[in-house]
Amino acid sequence: MDQQIYTIVGVMSGTSLDGIDLALIQFENNKQKWQYKILNAQTYLYEQTWIDLLKNAHTLQQCEIESFNLNYTHYLAQQINKFICQYQDIKIDAICSHGHTIIHKPKDGITIQIGNLPILSQLIKKTVVCDFRVQDVKLGGNGAPLVPIGDRILFHNYHYRINLGGFSNISFERDNITLAYDICPVNTVLNRLAFPKNFDENGDLSKSGNVNINLLDQLNNLEYYKLSHPKSLGVEWVYDCILPLIDSFNLSQQDKLCTFCEHIAYQIGKSIEKKDKQVLFTGGGVQNKYLMERINHYVNNVQILDQQSSDFKEALIFGLLGVLRLRNEINVLSSVTGAIHDHSSGYIYKYQDN
Repeated sequence: MDQQIYTIVGVMSGTSLDGIDLALIQFENNKQKWQYKILNAQTYLYEQTWIDLLKNAHTLQQCEIESFNLNYTHYLAQQINKFICQYQDIKIDAICSHGHTIIHKPKDGITIQIGNLPILSQLIKKTVVCDFRVQDVKLGGNGAPLVPIGDRILFHNYHYRINLGGFSNISFERDNITLAYDICPVNTVLNRLAFPKNFDENGDLSKSGNVNINLLDQLNNLEYYKLSHPKSLGVEWVYDCILPLIDSFNLSQQDKLCTFCEHIAYQIGKSIEKKDKQVLFTGGGVQNKYLMERINHYVNNVQILDQQSSDFKEALIFGLLGVLRLRNEINVLSSVTGAIHDHSSGYIYKYQDN
């Protein structure tokens, strides 16, 4: 393909329900090596109404999901238009959007990301690349994690790459094969435990609590942590396994938060096989100072990107996945998801100017 420079808007909405991340990015393919520059980035916070709707979306019936998907697609288009209207003098090649996961049950052959309807391209008048997970599940994969190929391409200088978002996930290479999996929930749980606040700023509430050893042991002994990879987590697991377990203990909010931070840090430390290698941390969880303090207790050689790249890493990576899809190049790794083969995933919806 002749085109080697792309200007893309990456769009990500995570299970932590912070908001919609949008990043205007320039990608350049220089001698088969991809480089990126984030030109601008912004997060549009969800209003409480949308937080409540998305939080409970996994309980909807199929007919309700279809209606909700349409409403969310229109809402997403409004946010994207608000962002791109600032850059009318820049030619944007495509909008690359993850959508918002409301159901993820790959073992049942189901994964649903709303906001990925074909109408999105008409509403924003741009080519859209989206719905990256569905094809992988059809090919027998987990449909997740998808970020590791971006890690391998853009952040190959680090042996381990860990993202702290709604869930924590890790990617690394072994014998030149990329391996990756979801480690444990992070902000999906911490943000809920911080209620009525939207999140525990700097981890101050967590830091003021105490670890409950009994709860910590039960969390660490959950069956998921005994499974070998590839494996991935969905918000359903949080509602079915994590939150009921935490709620079964009569603990203060601070103690629950403190204990879960310790659980996250312990599981992350357990996932690092080579203790002397550099570990790159990115994602919103990096801003939780107490959580990072506890992670530093279990992990050596912690490295952190510049704040913009860290905060908008998933929008950045899905932008890259979209570029690879436009080029019909591999953007999903079977060694990571468990699919029957590597593939180029995502739907391309071209804007039709009638």
